[in-house]
Amino acid sequence: MAAIALQSAFSARIELRRLWRLLRVLTHILYGLLLALLIGAFWQPYRPLVQKATGHWLRGLLEILAVRVEVLGQPLPGTVFLVSNHVSWLDIPLIGVQRPVHFLSKAEVRDWPLIGLLAQAVGTLFIRRGSGESQRKSEEIADHLSLGRTVLIFPEGTTTDGRTVRRFFPQLFAAPLLAAVPVQPLALRYLDEQGEADGELAFIDDDEFHLHLWKMLRRDQIRVRLSWGAPLVAGSDREQLARRAYCSVSAMLSVPVQGAAA
Repeated sequence: MAAIALQSAFSARIELRRLWRLLRVLTHILYGLLLALLIGAFWQPYRPLVQKATGHWLRGLLEILAVRVEVLGQPLPGTVFLVSNHVSWLDIPLIGVQRPVHFLSKAEVRDWPLIGLLAQAVGTLFIRRGSGESQRKSEEIADHLSLGRTVLIFPEGTTTDGRTVRRFFPQLFAAPLLAAVPVQPLALRYLDEQGEADGELAFIDDDEFHLHLWKMLRRDQIRVRLSWGAPLVAGSDREQLARRAYCSVSAMLSVPVQGAAA
């Protein structure tokens, strides 16, 4: 009986701690909305002040979630077209604290409560999957790159469990060709206690944001390895560029290269 009571008390303590951390996350989101409102981010998102405030807010979020990041390599200075494998919604804060960047996100994120508003405030670009708007979005991204704004995309078009890299769709790789900027691949891996890929942190299939966050808050620590790859000089072929980026990310994660990138 004593052991059962002790176990119950321990479980209750864990749940109370998780509730406290959830309250901190919600408070931090509200703080972000207030900050965005005060600095006018909803009306003028593409300013250095907004970028600085975004980095400040993202660092606070990662601290609440107890995220520990091991960084290999360095981001390129200047304007870059960034491409990464995609495992979780947490990928965006992880990369966003490393350098000023604008993200390309699925259109559904715009409808997420509170988070969608924050995404718009920091200048996120949205694309609706399967809508055939890749060409128009490539031109829009190229315009941002030409104005000196680094943009990140997840060219797999979906998330994985982190143990593989899916093919890279080449359509959006027209953007760095149009803007004549370098491409830098990067690779993300969430790590378990043995240093292997932690598939439980993946945000895949029909996962819902609030349920995934609730599961994540049970963790005492989230370990991630972020690797910056060597830059790829844009050539004239978007399919070849997508293939090279795919091979680079796969190599950094030490996973087999599968088929073609297109």
